[in-house]
Amino acid sequence: MLEPVGRNTAPAIALACFALDKEEIVLVTPSDHLIKDEKEYTKVLDMAKNLANDGNLVTFGIKPTFAETGFGYIEANGFDVKAYHEKPDLETAKSYIQKNTTQYYWNSGMFMFKVGVFLEELQKYAPKIYKASKIAFENKKIQNSTIRVQYSHMKAIPNESIDYAVMEKSKKVKVIPSDIGWSDVGSFDSLIQESEVLSANCYEENSKNNFCYSDNDKKVIATIGLEDFIVVDTNDALLIAKKGETQKVKDIVNKLKTTHCSLLTTHSKVHRPWGTYEVLIDEDKYKIKRIVVKPGKRLSLQKHFHRNEHWIVVSGTATVTVGDETKLVRPNESTYIKMGEAHRLSNEGKIPVVLIEAQVGEYTEEDDIVRIEDDFKRV
Repeated sequence: MLEPVGRNTAPAIALACFALDKEEIVLVTPSDHLIKDEKEYTKVLDMAKNLANDGNLVTFGIKPTFAETGFGYIEANGFDVKAYHEKPDLETAKSYIQKNTTQYYWNSGMFMFKVGVFLEELQKYAPKIYKASKIAFENKKIQNSTIRVQYSHMKAIPNESIDYAVMEKSKKVKVIPSDIGWSDVGSFDSLIQESEVLSANCYEENSKNNFCYSDNDKKVIATIGLEDFIVVDTNDALLIAKKGETQKVKDIVNKLKTTHCSLLTTHSKVHRPWGTYEVLIDEDKYKIKRIVVKPGKRLSLQKHFHRNEHWIVVSGTATVTVGDETKLVRPNESTYIKMGEAHRLSNEGKIPVVLIEAQVGEYTEEDDIVRIEDDFKRV
């Protein structure tokens, strides 16, 4: 099932549940968490299944190993949830760890329940989300075994997490204390606890306890006089942060939304159904890309109103259509597409086609594409 736009976890889970039998037991897990103790993980899942079969909404509370300010906390007495607590300051987090009368757990964002029980509780405590999600599901389209939710219906669903919508309000919530070697790896601070690795090309002078990473093996990172810093270099951006502060990356992201929104929506290397493209140079009035087309795939038949394009094949053999003419373009050969001409790039061979595309024009952004025909039904 594909969402055309994210609306947080409550709608996502609701849509999945509408596709299942009401007696089905569902395990909801984030895709990016690390669980190292699989044997203990299996045990807590079995415990959760028993509670879910009894009609409970089950969450998994991680036994805290230190006072973490980046997680929400669940206050519990045995399996019973007493309260949910937002991400605390350091002193409050320390007090949670020290208390003995009740237990405080990190909120893992993992859940288990019967489909019907969850939908009933969602309808009771978040009726707007329930109704809008149901409408979105009922108006879905199925294409090549993929359920596609329509953008307008998805956008109409209120944006809310399962915690706010249901878990913090329902009287049917139980928590399973879980000591499963868990990490959300959701910040660079948590990542480096699992992998204290310096980039091969990181050189330090009068520096210590730093974490340096670059996704460019040829890029040299040098630090002088730094201690307890995190340096992350990618093709898109450079992050320099003090250890313990990387939870605040989201604050930087919010600031970037108003000035560099394309950075948040498009990576320098973009994956498409036909392959990938990578922006090598992006300057005023021209852009250079590296394009890789998978065997047997082709781009849409398209045209542009604000740019001309030059294609130079590096490897493989490209089938190029420009206007009414179709020809083969081999390595070290090139072709030219004039502004406004309909054109298409295909790979009819057995190996990937790699080419360099040079765009020249007054406007070179991705929305200057008019698709005339497309194998992947894009508009």
